[in-house]
Amino acid sequence: MNNLLRANLDERPSMTGGSEPQQRSVASPDPWEAAYLRFETPEQEIRKFIGRLQKLGAKQWPRDAQIVELFCGRGNGLHALHRLGFQRLEGLDLSPRLLAQYEGPATCTVGDCRHLPFADQSKDILIVQGGLHHLPNLPDDLQQTFAEMRRVLRPAGRGMPTGRVMIVEPWRTPFLTFAHWVSENWLARRLWQKLDALAVMTYYERRTYEQWLSQPHMITKLVRTYFTPQHESFAWGKWNFVGTPR
Repeated sequence: MNNLLRANLDERPSMTGGSEPQQRSVASPDPWEAAYLRFETPEQEIRKFIGRLQKLGAKQWPRDAQIVELFCGRGNGLHALHRLGFQRLEGLDLSPRLLAQYEGPATCTVGDCRHLPFADQSKDILIVQGGLHHLPNLPDDLQQTFAEMRRVLRPAGRGMPTGRVMIVEPWRTPFLTFAHWVSENWLARRLWQKLDALAVMTYYERRTYEQWLSQPHMITKLVRTYFTPQHESFAWGKWNFVGTPR
């Protein structure tokens, strides 16, 4: 996933506090993160990411490319990249707890995607796998994030004619609508742990999640302001985008 540097000022409702937003504390338990960790095993997530990366063109990327995964979470996307032979890896996430679970060769940093701690034109490839829909204020936060991503990408990637962004985010397709409908059934949730985890994550991110899903035209228009599409598809509840900086 998703998953994930979630944006700064990430707000989720408290289960005991109705719909009033509650800012996450680093020291307190996070029900969203707990649900994310049981949504799928690390190995399942790594295999999912490997398949996704291969489908979206990673086989053609130079193995010495400097790659940063934003919203990297517990680092399974970084493990997937390493298994595919990439060595120069970095991860960025807002959650120290999730980053602490990563054990691998990549350099990981706690940081905010809207203020990337990288020099101008210093990276070849930037990857987001399920983090942009956590941004609290659209379109401003998304515009700032895209501007930062374009800023740090090299105009000519290592061994490539230009740098790359790869973005995978939830999208309101018929499959996602059906999955949400099923996840509201308590019996189905008891029988399938993954479905229950999805329902819990959706509950805790509902404000930003629905905000994201409700503005598809704004999102696709804004991404094209900063990146030229090389691939774009909408399927199985996902938006898949690969582009180059304008």
